[in-house]
Amino acid sequence: MRRPELPVPIGNPLQILLLACSFALAAYAGVRLLDGEWFEIALWFVGAAIVHDLVLVPLYGAADQGLLRTFEAAGRRTWIRYVRVPAALSLLLLLVWFPLITGRVTHRYAGATGHPPADFATRWLLFTAVLFGASAVVLAIGRWRAGGSRRE
Repeated sequence: MRRPELPVPIGNPLQILLLACSFALAAYAGVRLLDGEWFEIALWFVGAAIVHDLVLVPLYGAADQGLLRTFEAAGRRTWIRYVRVPAALSLLLLLVWFPLITGRVTHRYAGATGHPPADFATRWLLFTAVLFGASAVVLAIGRWRAGGSRRE
């Protein structure tokens, strides 16, 4: 027996108004973003998608598999999260701040902000060291609470 079709709820008027406003705001931001150098911005988006999907994802996968095999060979598979999390956060920061970390856009940064660019590479390396150090502390505390002698 066929079930009767239920009408698709459209939503209340406030939801529709908020959705329309969010689309209008996104359209305005898109027009403002693409106002000047639209070709370079579009090229950057396409290039970023292609580079991410065709180059970075296989590299992430290969690095993670190598890391997993290393920890399994050492009998410490549960420790992998203490490397994955700080590495992922550090790589995310590198990806976001790459132009400033490499110093390629220092003239644009100074022109846009009116301030000389800070040493982003040193700060990124310091933050990465803090992330891995905090992860090591969390691992040490966990091992200490578990008795320290058992293999995980």
